Amino acid sequence: MPRTRPFAQVDVFSTIPYGGNPVAVVLDGTDLSDEEMQRVACWTNLSETTFVLPPTAPEADYRLRIFTPQDELPFAGHPTLGSARAWLDGGGLPRHADRIVQECAAGLVTVRRGEGILSFAAPPRVREGALDDDYLNRITTAFGITRDRVVAHQWVDNGPGWAVLQLATTEEVLTLEPDLSLIPAAMVGAIGAHPHGSPHQFEMRTFAPGIGVPEDPACGSMNAAVGQWLTAGGAAPSTYRVSQAQRLGRTGSIEITADADGTVWVSGATTVCVRGTITA
Repeated sequence: MPRTRPFAQVDVFSTIPYGGNPVAVVLDGTDLSDEEMQRVACWTNLSETTFVLPPTAPEADYRLRIFTPQDELPFAGHPTLGSARAWLDGGGLPRHADRIVQECAAGLVTVRRGEGILSFAAPPRVREGALDDDYLNRITTAFGITRDRVVAHQWVDNGPGWAVLQLATTEEVLTLEPDLSLIPAAMVGAIGAHPHGSPHQFEMRTFAPGIGVPEDPACGSMNAAVGQWLTAGGAAPSTYRVSQAQRLGRTGSIEITADADGTVWVSGATTVCVRGTITA
């Protein structure tokens, strides 16, 4: 029987309200079936909708299930930060004052609390290494570029299936006009460098036709895995900033920080824009 549940919509990765990536958060997903969760996620029509549940791991503060309009994900970045913000805003009390521990299908994810900023620790990649020639050729064809424009490429999969192409410049990334019908199952990003002295070091775009999201405005999981790749290989400094969603008319800003032990943190602003209830 449907009942009223607390609900929030959170803008993630922008200090300008409605400039980032929204996530819908059902703050009490208890007793909802998989089918009911998927139906709500399809209805909200956002890149992700999450459902907060009691934890099953003793060290976790809550359990999170994450749905796109057509599938469930084991992990996603901006829903992690947005759900943590909604949970705190709704009166959630973490076991530790400086951090939240989220349980999800990918395991336990630590969310660090700073002054108005939340950061999640990037989960381990389940696949890495260079792309095979066939897949790389299919992506470059879909992107409308030649192989010689690819500076580097890599599997950066921490659950959703991400791959990434590194191009030389921000302009090359922003002018991509991908034909996603050629890579309908892909989960792929493109990253390129901003000119020296810019407030952001890189520009990112993320395309996810594989889960029904043509272009994700600001993607935490992609940036997390790309951050692990770039900082480990010395292709980026231990702290850098990424701009995302310019082509979508938004102002996404993501900070990547690699600790001395190799832990990569993904940080960004989170703003609760909608508070209310949902009947489900």
